[in-house]
Amino acid sequence: MTGRGVVVARNGVVATSQPLATAVGLHVLQQGGNFVDAALAVSAVLTVVEPYNSHLGGDAFVVLYDAQTRQTHALNASGPAPHAATHERFADGIPLRGMASASVPGLVSAWALLHERYATRDLDELLQPAIRYAQQGFPAGYRYSQVFAANESLLRQFPITWRELMPDGQLPFPGKIVTQPQLGWTLSRIATAGPMDFYQGHIAERIVRHCQHHGGLFTESDLAQPPAEWREPLRTEYRGYTLHAQPPVSQGHILAQMLNLLEGYDLRSLGALSAEVIHLQVEAKKLAFADRHAYLGDPRFVRVPLETLLSQEYAARRRTHIDPHRAADHVTAGELEHDTTYFCVVDRWGNAISFIQSIFHTFGCAEVAEGTGVLFNNRMTGFSLDPNSPNVLEPGKRPVHTLNAYLLTRGEELAFVGGTPGGDVQVQTSTQVLCNLIDFRMNPQEAVEAPRWQHDSEGLKVERRMPMETLQALERKGHRVMLLPEWGQSGAVQVVAVHPESKALLAGSDPRCDGHAAGW
Repeated sequence: MTGRGVVVARNGVVATSQPLATAVGLHVLQQGGNFVDAALAVSAVLTVVEPYNSHLGGDAFVVLYDAQTRQTHALNASGPAPHAATHERFADGIPLRGMASASVPGLVSAWALLHERYATRDLDELLQPAIRYAQQGFPAGYRYSQVFAANESLLRQFPITWRELMPDGQLPFPGKIVTQPQLGWTLSRIATAGPMDFYQGHIAERIVRHCQHHGGLFTESDLAQPPAEWREPLRTEYRGYTLHAQPPVSQGHILAQMLNLLEGYDLRSLGALSAEVIHLQVEAKKLAFADRHAYLGDPRFVRVPLETLLSQEYAARRRTHIDPHRAADHVTAGELEHDTTYFCVVDRWGNAISFIQSIFHTFGCAEVAEGTGVLFNNRMTGFSLDPNSPNVLEPGKRPVHTLNAYLLTRGEELAFVGGTPGGDVQVQTSTQVLCNLIDFRMNPQEAVEAPRWQHDSEGLKVERRMPMETLQALERKGHRVMLLPEWGQSGAVQVVAVHPESKALLAGSDPRCDGHAAGW
């Protein structure tokens, strides 16, 4: 039995991590806007009401389904390292915070390409809700207040950030009206002058000026080439469905590889939440992540062997490394022949968009460019300084991203749209949710709320709602089991399913965040 009801609608649904953003997206759909119109409005509002998760100074990845052509498309809006970001410049390591840790932001360039190809409403109109929330204010929620309080010492290290996120100098409390007038100015400039003002106009001038005075590496030439580009999604088959996910530099191939490995097992007969199923999922994760570290990088600089990594023959070979009775202590790559926001929208015409945006760690690099309200990412820390790594830092190169959004089709028909934030946990979470939906035939809300696990170097971390017999059996298989709070897994899933017969939309939203799904 689920804690929340499934949202069932006919004319469109929006599922986001923040109720105010969901309301804005739904309003756009009800006023006749399409999936991209709603997505642009939602994306902008999220930068205002969840600044610690995503912002104009961050990146985005999109996978969308065009119902008219029945085709899927991917959009990579991750920014590269500035041209001054040489290996020698970071000989002592890449700092976690400060403008030197920021890569060129891509989110606003994603807005430009999406609006140009699919939008039916003026960008000025679509950005008005975000502008109003920034200029006139919105009431801080409990999570908003908690995140600011938990990061007070970090934010106080950057006086400009403190002043522009909290103009009155006071931490937010639940219900406090929060305004961000400088961010309102930036959003207004984008609305009236267009997204390119962020990269080549007055906004860009303020960003570069701040970088010059605060150790940043951006120059006019770095910003002059907006990074977003259309890409072909990577695809793989899973039990009659086609997964459409992000190509490199996203880790979307890990999700595809995990599903390829799991397809060789009859998970349904083993039972949902059984130790046998979780063990197979964890071991598949270990193998896929070993390949990520060995092969994933910016395809403009290194060759990423996707054709081999996603082949069924390769999956069959890698599957032989999974012992169904024992956890692997160490895995190697196969031989070849932190904080984010996710949302999804499906409109009345059957178009769908799976959208993830991020500034990487909580509050990103923690610097706001003065006079803009724009908080920047710290995605440079995603590079390796190992010269043998495919992800080694190079000027103009994109770092490997944990960001990934996906959707699934059945034949040419849309079946599922979903995703989650969570860094390295993203693909682990998405695999569990997709197995819940497909193998165990859960409805979207059940699939989202089921107890989950996540695996890292410390061990297998499992929500304590997991059946005790499962936990004990996992330990007998050699897993180092560690208990998370009842709802403590770090995913924040939003997912929509399309009923195969009626085409009704069924949406689920994760109670592990302030998630909210709504439809009409």
